[in-house]
Amino acid sequence: MGTRYTKIEQREQDLIAAQKIFFVGTATADSRVNVSPKGMDSLRVLGPNRVIWLNGTGSGNETAAHLLQNPRMTVMFAAFEGRPVILRLYGTAKAIHHNDPDWDDLYALFPPMPGARQIFDLDVDLVQTSCGMAVPFFDYVEERESLSNHFAKKGPEGTAEYWEKKNQQSIDGLPTHIVERNIA
Repeated sequence: MGTRYTKIEQREQDLIAAQKIFFVGTATADSRVNVSPKGMDSLRVLGPNRVIWLNGTGSGNETAAHLLQNPRMTVMFAAFEGRPVILRLYGTAKAIHHNDPDWDDLYALFPPMPGARQIFDLDVDLVQTSCGMAVPFFDYVEERESLSNHFAKKGPEGTAEYWEKKNQQSIDGLPTHIVERNIA
């Protein structure tokens, strides 16, 4: 049975800081459940109940579409080295886009990311740890530079075109509002 907390304690902050990958889960009442792996030094703990993560442009934009209808989000970490543990952060989230007032201050907390699309701001209402005894050991080798290189090559205009063509709807046809929220 897992242990539950109402906030992110120091032990969990240390675990989060050591992870190279995390997983994000969202869904609406009617949509497919989306679970996405994330990396690239893109998550920050801002307080005992607040986490933000920088989202790079990808082939889909499910998280943004889901949050417009249902702000539930789960972020999961699994320790692939060290003590066996799985950590889940449950809460409600919102997307912050380039044109939003908080963008510049929050984006400054991350290394620059070509193709940065949104920052997701999670208000954590439950922290749960459980044993990770069945999680295998993996060795971290290095970050993949493919995504950054791809969008660095595209530049801001090419990235905006990509958003228009590929990121305006979820796979279930839900709107993301990526164009009007990021391109002005």
